[in-house]
Amino acid sequence: MSEPREGQRREAAQAALDELALLILDGQSTQTVLQKVVDLVARVMPGVWDVSMTVVRNDQPTTAAFTGRRAQALDETQHRQGRGPCVEAAIGGHVIEISDGRTETRWPDYMPAFLNAGALGLLAVPVPAAQLSAGLNVYVSEVEAFTEEDRQTIARFADFAAVALTNIDALQDARELAENMRSAMEFRSVIEQAKGILIERHKLTADQAFRLLAEASQRANRKLRNVAEDLVLTGEL
Repeated sequence: MSEPREGQRREAAQAALDELALLILDGQSTQTVLQKVVDLVARVMPGVWDVSMTVVRNDQPTTAAFTGRRAQALDETQHRQGRGPCVEAAIGGHVIEISDGRTETRWPDYMPAFLNAGALGLLAVPVPAAQLSAGLNVYVSEVEAFTEEDRQTIARFADFAAVALTNIDALQDARELAENMRSAMEFRSVIEQAKGILIERHKLTADQAFRLLAEASQRANRKLRNVAEDLVLTGEL
């Protein structure tokens, strides 16, 4: 391959990585980010047949994103069999390459489906996310298709995917914490309002007012918050 074409490929890959780096995660779902990764890999890598992303949660592998149904079908064949190059790369954390599927012997149960689908090569690269196992899988229809620069480029995409997944998990944790805190504050606020009504109405102490709310909750078999909300809104206990 000529140096100008190599330079163009390198520039295209860098532009795609820059696009991924600038991806705003706020408001993005995990699936959206992973789909962006596989789409960019397919766009910039020459000769790519299909790209997919394997994610393993609770020892259960799934295909989280893919560029074509063939990749999805080949991934799911591995999931059913419980082994295969993409699953092992994601769980084991090491790169797996099939340079010529016609002579590959490591997965005898899987290779017939691989070849029948039209694939001849595969590069499965682990995605080193913090809280889960994942892998970026690049299928090709040629033998000996991957150069050293291809391997490095795909590994960089995998690193960016890991950052995105880790950030999304952290963002989701932060959102859940904020939602729990907001709910707790709302719960406390409505309880305090209901207690205030009972204190003023019946000349009770704060503890006596709370016990009255708790007893009403038990009698009605309703949550304390709902009983308090009804009292605040209707004046009825």
